[in-house]
Amino acid sequence: MPSGKLYSIADLHIGYAQNKLAWSRLKPHPGDGLILCGDVGDSAEQLRSAFSKATECFDTVWWCPGNHELYTLPNQSGSGTRGVQKYQECIGIAREHNILTPEDDFVVWEGEGGSAVIAPIFTLYDYSFRPDNVSLEGAVPWAREQNIEATDEFLLHPDPHFSRQNWCKVLVEKFETKLEAARKQFPSLPFVIANHWPLREDLVTLKFIPRFSLWCGTKLTDDWHRRFNAIVVVSGHLHIRRTDWRDGCRFEEVSLGYPQQWKKCADMGLGVNELLREILPGPEIIQPGEVPTRWRIFG
Repeated sequence: MPSGKLYSIADLHIGYAQNKLAWSRLKPHPGDGLILCGDVGDSAEQLRSAFSKATECFDTVWWCPGNHELYTLPNQSGSGTRGVQKYQECIGIAREHNILTPEDDFVVWEGEGGSAVIAPIFTLYDYSFRPDNVSLEGAVPWAREQNIEATDEFLLHPDPHFSRQNWCKVLVEKFETKLEAARKQFPSLPFVIANHWPLREDLVTLKFIPRFSLWCGTKLTDDWHRRFNAIVVVSGHLHIRRTDWRDGCRFEEVSLGYPQQWKKCADMGLGVNELLREILPGPEIIQPGEVPTRWRIFG
C-alpha cells in the first residue's frame, strides 16, 4: 500500500484526442495512490490504455465505473455486451492491470493523512433528483421539455434488470451492505467513499442544463457520508470541479471533462498533472458549520 499521497481524477474521456494526449503526459508518482472515478473512456481499448498509464505512474490504483464505461456502442466490435455483463467486462480489464474495483475488498490506506478505508462503489441513478411535483413516469418527458436527454437512454442498458432505476436499487442495497460490513470491521477508521455519481442532490448544480439532474444520482445515498463515517467523498460526472463540506465531510468533484471544458487550463499550460485532486491528506480540515462551495478550475 502506498505511503505517500492519495489523488483522484474523473471523466478523462480519452476517446478525445486532446484528453488522450494529456493523459499520456501523466508524471510518475512513486509512493502515491490514485482513484479513477469513472468515465475513463467508452471502449475496452480506451480502458486498457488509460489503466496502463495509471498503473505505470502510481503504486496503487482504484477505479469505479461511470456511465460511459457501461455504454454499448452501435458500432462496437467484439462481444457488444450490455448491462451487468458489460460492467463485469470492465472489472476484468481493471483486474488485468491489478486495479482495485468496487467488486474487491475495501482496503486500508496507510499513507499521508492517516489511516482510512478506501471504498470505491457503484450506484447508478434512479431519476429521483427531480422536483417533488414531477413523477417518476414523467421525469424523462420533463427533461425533454428543455431538450435535455442523456445518451444513457440509448446506450446504457440495464440487462438483465428491468430498468436502470431497478438496477440502481439493487446496487444501492449491495453497497449499503458492503459499507456497513466494512464500518463494523473498521469501527475506528474514517472512510474515503468514491463513486462516479454524486451521493447528494444538493451537490448537483447545473446552471445551463438543470434538468440533467435526473441522470446524476439517487436520493437513497443522501446520508451515506454520515452513516459510514466518511472523511472524504469523491465523485465526477458533472464536469464541474468543486469542493463542498457537509457535516464535517469533504466532498470533491474531480472531473477533467471534455476538451472544451478544461480549455482554460490548457491555455494556461496546465494539464492532468495540475488537475489531479489531492484527496489525502488534502486541504486543511474545515470546522463543522456553513462553508461555501469552492469552485475549482484546477487542483
